[in-house]
Amino acid sequence: MSERIGFTTSLSPTTATQTPSREGGAAVMEKAPERLRKPSPRYKVLLHNDPVNSMEYVVTTLRQVVPALSEQDAIAVMLEAHNTGVGLVIVCDLEPAEFYCETLKAKGLTSTLEPET
Repeated sequence: MSERIGFTTSLSPTTATQTPSREGGAAVMEKAPERLRKPSPRYKVLLHNDPVNSMEYVVTTLRQVVPALSEQDAIAVMLEAHNTGVGLVIVCDLEPAEFYCETLKAKGLTSTLEPET
């Protein structure tokens, strides 16, 4: 039994190519490269110092609200806010940033959002 080798044409949105194929084989469609999407803007969740909440409460609350923070990270954010007036909690997409900010506020902490530059 002899095999016949032929050519099939593959069409893509940008070019048509010919590839060798065996009789009865399937044509391969080449996918056009996808356009690169502009990354979504990211936002900084900021914690502001306040004279009301204890340092322990702030650290515990940060860890509850932002699970990505380790104990050491939460302590560093709290100390930054305590010493400079504001601490960077996390940089993320808008939706989680809004969630973190609003949840921190609901727990009595002062938090704001700022676009990352």
